[in-house]
Amino acid sequence: MLNHCWRGLACASLLFFVLHADASAQTELRFFRIGAASTGGSFFEIGGLVASAISGPAEGSACGAGAGCGVPGLVAVAQATQGSMDNLRLVNNKQLESGFAQADLAAMAYSGSGAFAGEGAMPRLRAIASLFPETLHVVVRVDSPIRSIVGLAGKVVAVGEARSGTAVNAKMLLAAAGFGDSDVTRKNLRPSQAAEEMKAGTVDALILAGGYPVPAIAELATTLPIRLVPITGDVAAKLEQQFGFYGPTTIPAGSYHNVDTDTPSVGFNALWVADADADADLIYDITRAVWSEGAAKLFAAIGPIGKQIRLADALKGVSLPLHPGAERFYREKGFAVEKLPVAEVPAEGIPK
Repeated sequence: MLNHCWRGLACASLLFFVLHADASAQTELRFFRIGAASTGGSFFEIGGLVASAISGPAEGSACGAGAGCGVPGLVAVAQATQGSMDNLRLVNNKQLESGFAQADLAAMAYSGSGAFAGEGAMPRLRAIASLFPETLHVVVRVDSPIRSIVGLAGKVVAVGEARSGTAVNAKMLLAAAGFGDSDVTRKNLRPSQAAEEMKAGTVDALILAGGYPVPAIAELATTLPIRLVPITGDVAAKLEQQFGFYGPTTIPAGSYHNVDTDTPSVGFNALWVADADADADLIYDITRAVWSEGAAKLFAAIGPIGKQIRLADALKGVSLPLHPGAERFYREKGFAVEKLPVAEVPAEGIPK
């Protein structure tokens, strides 16, 4: 797990518990993994912060008694994965305790449709929270002749790591623009690889889904002048019509170095998902911890993307039934959980 820690935050949490194992011998430590994505993306960055927010000392009062506390005895770690598609499968197969996933893909996995057609439905998936909005980014060099999505015709485009959420988004985006498989040369690359190839001039554009500023794009913009290509008109309309969880959004000016104009695009919400039979009391405590005052301060410290993680938006764009533990928390806070998707079959009636 140490190889998958974000900037040392999750590593520090894990090391703390290892060094203090003797002092907490009477309290059983529980480990909780969060499937994120490749390094350089929003999921991995936020995963480390969420892991730190919900991890807590082995002995102490439950979160809620004060600001900045996690779940006593819980060691949470962000784990690098291939992203949304991978996380949904891993959670469904009980290979991970939880994971991040795009709302549109989560809905497809739950029903066994779209990108998950042929795999069968995953009715055990449950939502803990909607964490932040994601936006589809299309990045080119500042001197590129590409000014619209249709301008990608005949170009070499980095379309995300194979089996990642970005790869699915890119496929949908290019199809909405009317491109067939041979109209665009597609390269499956991790965010960091795509950035390096853009610097080298071996790709003309990169497509990446994430909350702005996406770390890999932000880092690229400091060394290579870039421009963001808008997603508007018929292309945006087709995406919104065909995929119900897409909606219009804007990447604000200043999100990236020297990108000084607003860029219209499309987006969706990033969900935190778990299995239906995860312990309800644990999920309740985790939900309370991630929305604590201390966690809010931790998120806000990293800038624009962290400031978008707000309790007020915790159920925005949720495309799955809530986990019972999370539902209890939101009911106590007065949220209208009745408006969210409802599980057709109770957890105890679904084969494991």
